[in-house]
Amino acid sequence: MNTDALKDVKAFLLDLDGTLYLGNRLFDWTPPFLATLRELGLRRLFMTNNSSRNAVSYTEKLRRLGVDAEPEEIITSGQSAALYLSEQPDIRTVYVLGTESLADDVRAAGKTVVAEGADAVLVGYATNLEFEGLSRAAIELQHGARFLATHPDRVCPDPRGMLPDCGAMCACLASAVGREPDHVFGKPSPWMLRLATERAGLPAAAMALVGDRLYTDIQMALDSGMPAVLVLSGETTREALATSGVQPDLVFENVGELALALRRLHQ
Repeated sequence: MNTDALKDVKAFLLDLDGTLYLGNRLFDWTPPFLATLRELGLRRLFMTNNSSRNAVSYTEKLRRLGVDAEPEEIITSGQSAALYLSEQPDIRTVYVLGTESLADDVRAAGKTVVAEGADAVLVGYATNLEFEGLSRAAIELQHGARFLATHPDRVCPDPRGMLPDCGAMCACLASAVGREPDHVFGKPSPWMLRLATERAGLPAAAMALVGDRLYTDIQMALDSGMPAVLVLSGETTREALATSGVQPDLVFENVGELALALRRLHQ
């Protein structure tokens, strides 16, 4: 495998679910991989479409799993949505179909979270989903609220299997109200890329994205001109890869194999 595409990379954007851990279990190969990045002087940012937690909550989770992380290293789709909201003066009130962590991201953008009469509905990975909340979102959309989604992921990897994620919840609402989301902010959206380049202080070409999903992680890397590194420890199987129109630059079984390749490259 030719890893020359990674030769000039100065920072890695690392997906979390299915890439570094699964549920509450850190993959065995993750600590050696992160140690390799540190030893080689390569920066890291953790980038996730899972909007059920905010940066502080993700930092706490990573620390519980044994990864020394700081909130400034975390980029979430909730932050991406908040960036958009902060630049929309016509949106003052938001109905959040999601967790309190996502609601906090909305408040940080200067918006008011409301139970009805919203200018926009923001759908996230609503791990607290109840039928009344889903119904309220549908009603707000029928009353003309803007339809926003933190990310397009249809499923979230979990030790039990693949769980319905934001994309599945949006599909339910879209079927009910007859329209698709107006904006989707997580990978592969330009809003997520903007957060990454600003946080890293680097152009896209100086970074590589490592993830387990073709239509989010790999698509974002390809769209932005950065090396696209797929790992097969999460959603994507070799069978799915073989039939996909989205093809990464490099494929590894996991980030442990990527660490070995990086060591060889920088010898």
